[in-house]
Amino acid sequence: MISGVKVKELRFYLDERGRLLEILRADDELFKKFGQVYITTVYPGIIKAWHLHKKQTDNICCIKGNVKLVLYDNRKKSQTCGRIMEFALGEANPLVVQVPPGVYHGIKCIGNEEAIVLNVPDYPYNHKKPDEYRLDPYSSDIPYDWGRVNR
Repeated sequence: MISGVKVKELRFYLDERGRLLEILRADDELFKKFGQVYITTVYPGIIKAWHLHKKQTDNICCIKGNVKLVLYDNRKKSQTCGRIMEFALGEANPLVVQVPPGVYHGIKCIGNEEAIVLNVPDYPYNHKKPDEYRLDPYSSDIPYDWGRVNR
C-alpha cells in the first residue's frame, strides 16, 4: 500500500427498476470536503497520465467500462516513497480510490469501449492557477510500464 491511499468497495443496490450505486457520501470515512464533481472519458488503450496535486485529494471511480488506475508515491518524506499501486476498477470491480496529494496517478482504459471515470476532488479546479503537475506517461522519472500484462 501507499501511505494515505484509501479504497472503498462499492455495492450495487438492485431491484426490478435497475441499479443504484452510492459512490461517496458526506458520512463516509473517505469524505473530507466537497470541491467539485466531474467526469473524464478514456478511449480503449489510451493512457491519461501522469499527474499529481500538491493540495487536492482525488476520489476516483470508474462508472462505465473498466480502467487501470496506477499510483506512484512521489512524496520524499513518505514511508512509501517510490512505491507503485495498481487497481483495476470499473463495472467489473466497483471501487472508489482516494489519492492523496503528492501521489502521481494515471488511468488507462482496459476495455473495448470508452470508459467514464468520475472524480470528486476536495478542491474545485482553479483555471488560472491549477494545482496540477504533469509528467509524460512514459517518463523515466516513474518506474512503470503501461504495457499489457498477461497474468
